[in-house]
Amino acid sequence: MAREDRQGLEILAGLVLPEDELRIAATRSGGPGGQNVNKVATRVTLRFAPKTSRALSEDQRERLAERLAGRLTRTGEVVIHASRHRERRRNEEDARERLRALLRDALQETKERHPTRPTRGSKERRLAEKRRRSEKKRLRGPDDEA
Repeated sequence: MAREDRQGLEILAGLVLPEDELRIAATRSGGPGGQNVNKVATRVTLRFAPKTSRALSEDQRERLAERLAGRLTRTGEVVIHASRHRERRRNEEDARERLRALLRDALQETKERHPTRPTRGSKERRLAEKRRRSEKKRLRGPDDEA
């Protein structure tokens, strides 16, 4: 798929990041690769700034800023490096897929947790196990017979 043909990166149904908000750069990959490795730029660096994205709602921007705080650079960008493959095109697709998965997970609404109480059976099992363990340890001790 040629770069001009792309309409953007679909994250969720109804949420597509415009192509102009994704900055893609290619550099030379590290590691083994023979003569080719020093000549061809196959490593892909993908950058996306969620704080300035037109595609995201204010709520989504806040959620991403909170959940991706450790992944954001000082300028507020998510940076993904991809160099698994020997071809630039495959590394670009890999980087796009990793960004899609990262954003999809971060945008997922978490269900509110309702605290529950332990059941009577679970309390009884826990206390019975405590008694067994206590008895086992008590029997390990020195005999008090004189």
